[in-house]
Amino acid sequence: MLFFQRTCKFSTETGSPVVMLNSLPMGKKMTIAEGVLICKICTCVYPSNCSCNQDLDMRFGFDLCSEEKDFLWKRKRHVANALKNVFHLVLSSCVQQVPVVAIITTGGGLKSMTGLYGGLLGLKKLNLLDCITYISGLSGTTWTMANLYRDAYWSQKDLDWHICEAQKQATKCKMGCFSVDRMKYYNKQLCQRKEEGYRTSFIDLWGLIIEYLLNDGKDPHKLSEQREALCEGQNPLPIYVSVCVRNNYSTHDFKEWVEFTPYEVGLLKYGAFIRTENFGSEFFMGRMLKKLPESRICYLQGMWSSIFSVNLLQIWGLSHNEDPILPTRPHELRTRTYTPPGPLSNALRGALTDRFSVAQHHNFLKGYQLHNNYLENEHFCRWKDTVLDTRPNKLMQNPDHLGMIDAGFFINTSSAPLLRPQREVDVIIYLIFWFLRVACKYYSEQKIPFPKASLSDEDKNLKECYVFQDSDSPRCPIVIFLPLVNDTFREYKAPGVKRCCSEMEGGQLDLTSRCSPYCMFSVRYSDENYRRLLNLSEYNVLNNSQIIMQALHIAMQRKRQNMC
Repeated sequence: MLFFQRTCKFSTETGSPVVMLNSLPMGKKMTIAEGVLICKICTCVYPSNCSCNQDLDMRFGFDLCSEEKDFLWKRKRHVANALKNVFHLVLSSCVQQVPVVAIITTGGGLKSMTGLYGGLLGLKKLNLLDCITYISGLSGTTWTMANLYRDAYWSQKDLDWHICEAQKQATKCKMGCFSVDRMKYYNKQLCQRKEEGYRTSFIDLWGLIIEYLLNDGKDPHKLSEQREALCEGQNPLPIYVSVCVRNNYSTHDFKEWVEFTPYEVGLLKYGAFIRTENFGSEFFMGRMLKKLPESRICYLQGMWSSIFSVNLLQIWGLSHNEDPILPTRPHELRTRTYTPPGPLSNALRGALTDRFSVAQHHNFLKGYQLHNNYLENEHFCRWKDTVLDTRPNKLMQNPDHLGMIDAGFFINTSSAPLLRPQREVDVIIYLIFWFLRVACKYYSEQKIPFPKASLSDEDKNLKECYVFQDSDSPRCPIVIFLPLVNDTFREYKAPGVKRCCSEMEGGQLDLTSRCSPYCMFSVRYSDENYRRLLNLSEYNVLNNSQIIMQALHIAMQRKRQNMC
């Protein structure tokens, strides 16, 4: 666990530290006598009587929460039975020998939403969906996940109903989201949210628009309600990913991973977690000061998939595949003396890094400062990748609000939570992933175990499936990479079944051109385009079933060997 210390003020009269004690009435202060020992975590006057985490409304530590551990115990039994049926094997009853398989996705609006449905359908037909322990998503794939997890037993059923419902929403006319009645609804909902204590922004409006794009009416669903879909270990555990940013910093300079599960919301770097239903409430020094009603999931989807949090720097990077050099800031200089940047330099940096809108939520770490030996913590260093990490007084300045954006504006992957060593992921299935080179470079820089990929983003003739592994590193997961490419699908409508002349058009998909119907900003598909994309995603999984099966078999062998 990281060492945190609660912030305290110093008396102007005595110079002694003055802290707010939990046992005193609100507003009263107490001067701590010189020489009195204070707990570094909770500033308790008598450390021997300190209960630290026990009386807080948040959890500090890098271990998994008790609910997730309980889920894993139940899920591994489901996975063990599925593996026995698929491979016709007699596995040991020891759940420790069951490999942990995770699906990682990328963003891209309706394209990624539809592609994930197709990938899951393919795994379902191969009887492999019950072998999955985790599904992580960002941006458009969170739309798929949120819709599925309304049904507490979705993975145990036929997926056709969910897919048809998604098709109805993807193909409907979207002009109604700008009607007068709808505008009145937006205004009413935003006013209510503000009265509840939330700081509203354009991202909240975007969340309400997403609600309309994906539903026929108001969606009352909340993230914590998805626990019902996990109570028996009957479905994979969903993890939604965002990144925390700061004003006047690019995502290259400052970003911190945030994970959302039905159980907890947490900042990975600090090992700080709160209950999901308490996200957005006001905290100070680990205690909840004001409980706010839990947000409906549409507001979270607005944050997870916000196209309005982009800045000029990211637009440049997307179009040129590189970041422009920013004017130097004092914190970037290694020397002790520097010349402060001038007004023009500040204005240029601001123009490049300012975002149109960022989701703002109360900072649940408010009142805490990192202890000065935080750099010694192995878990912290795993996610230490911002320009402020060498200056702890700058890193944790306790802003009132955390600014969160779509993780797609960084490396467009939902992988970070699943690469936590505590989750012990053995196999990763990458669905509809493009930016492999950037992600691998990031993993290498962070010294995160991940196999080297022998291809880059510039490869023109991508295959439908790749497997990457590092046999010399037992902690390194096996990666099954399934890029969204239209290769043999042009000539085959199903594995081994060639298209006849009249069916050839169904295999023609324009996935990359500027005129593609599947561009990131498209909010409406035709029925034909929706089905083609769905079928392509499903086909690529089915057509490479042997490669996927072989990778899972290797994972099981490795698991047994490590247990010996």
